Amino acid sequence: MTHPFIPQLDAFGGIELHFAELNDFENNCYVVVDTATGATLIVDAADAAPYVLDLVEVARERAAEAGRPEPQPVGILTTHSHPDHWQALADVRDALGVPTIAGADDADDIPVPTDRRVVDGDTIELGSTTLELIGLRGHTPGSIAVVIRQPDEAARILTGDSLFPGGIGNTWDDQERYEQLLTDCVERIFRRFPDETVFYPGHGLPSKIGKERGFLNRWRLFGGMDAVNPATDKYQLP
Repeated sequence: MTHPFIPQLDAFGGIELHFAELNDFENNCYVVVDTATGATLIVDAADAAPYVLDLVEVARERAAEAGRPEPQPVGILTTHSHPDHWQALADVRDALGVPTIAGADDADDIPVPTDRRVVDGDTIELGSTTLELIGLRGHTPGSIAVVIRQPDEAARILTGDSLFPGGIGNTWDDQERYEQLLTDCVERIFRRFPDETVFYPGHGLPSKIGKERGFLNRWRLFGGMDAVNPATDKYQLP
C-alpha cells in the first residue's frame, strides 16, 4: 500500500490499545491488551495479515520491555460483515489459532466461520477486564461496538463503521436504516457515555463524544428526521 503502516498506542489504566491503518482505505485494526494478564483481543483483521500480526508483535515487545505478561490473543472480533473488515481474518485466525467473534445478525455474511455470535449487551472477559458489546443496527443488521472501561479513565469505544467523526455510517439512502442507526447511536452511546469518552472508528481518526454531541440534530435533519430538544441528547447519569 502507499499508506504507511504506523502502529499507535493509547495506554489507559490496565489497558493498552494498539492500532494502525492497514491499507489505503484507512481500515483500522485494533489490538486490545489487558496488561495484568496479557489477554488480548484483536478487533477487525481488516486487511494485510502481516500487518495485523506485526501489531500483535508490537504489543508483545512492549510487554517484554516492561516485564509484563506476554500478550496472548484470545479472539478476533469483526465489527460487521463488510469485506473490508475481514479480508485478513482467515489468515490471522490460522496464524494465532483463536476463535472468531461477530454480531449474530452479520455472522452468516462473513465467509470465515464465526465461533461466537454476540448481540447487544453481551460481554467479553479479557483477563481482568470486562468488555461491553453494543449493537448498532443500520450500517449492517449486526454491527457491534466494543466498550473498554477502566477505573478513573474515560471509556473508549471501538465503533466500527457505525459512528465516525462528523456522522454515522453509510446507510445508502435508506431512510429506515438511517433512522435506526442514528437512534441506536443516540440511545446506546451518546446518552450512555459522557463527553470525555473517546471513540475509535473503523476508518480514520478517533474523536470524543462531546465533540460530536452538538451535531446530532444536524444529523437528524440531514436524514430527513425531526430535530429534538438538545437536552434529551445529553449524557444521562445511570
